[in-house]
Amino acid sequence: MDSFELNKIAGAVLGTCLFTLGLGVLSDVIFDSPVPAKAGFEVATAEAGAAAGGGQAESAAVAATPIAERLKTATADDGKKVFGKCSSCHNPEKGGKNGTGPNLWGVVGGPLGHADGFAYSAGMKEGAAAGQKWDFAHLDEFLANPAGVVKGTKMSFKGLPKPEERAAVIAYLRSLSDNPVPLP
Repeated sequence: MDSFELNKIAGAVLGTCLFTLGLGVLSDVIFDSPVPAKAGFEVATAEAGAAAGGGQAESAAVAATPIAERLKTATADDGKKVFGKCSSCHNPEKGGKNGTGPNLWGVVGGPLGHADGFAYSAGMKEGAAAGQKWDFAHLDEFLANPAGVVKGTKMSFKGLPKPEERAAVIAYLRSLSDNPVPLP
């Protein structure tokens, strides 16, 4: 191999490197992305919403349209569809087994911790000991923000933010009984 041959190979390697480097610089110019002032993305959570006043807005929305009013237009069929989100943990069948969550047959009007044999959280046991019941308003509040209503709840579900969905689920849960609780 003579020196002319080596010069051609070195020139080809150098030319390829320069071409690749030039493409990188050109793509940076074409697809320029500004550096954000704050790194990362903001994720909306219940705590962040409450700190920003979102929790007050939610409470105001619930207070503005009472559950009794929303139940007038809610249907058990719509609630059954929304309940699909709950069915991975809860069993709605009469006499059905507890799953990750308790069986929900007869929950409306029943006491907190109503399902025999389920290992409830300390917060749920305290509510049961205090004689709290799953009335329409308490269910509505719990379904909106389970962790905010029952401290230390084992329920990892974040809640149903839409009031009409909560009313539909409550209408469905009400139907899961031999003697459904009368509507308010």
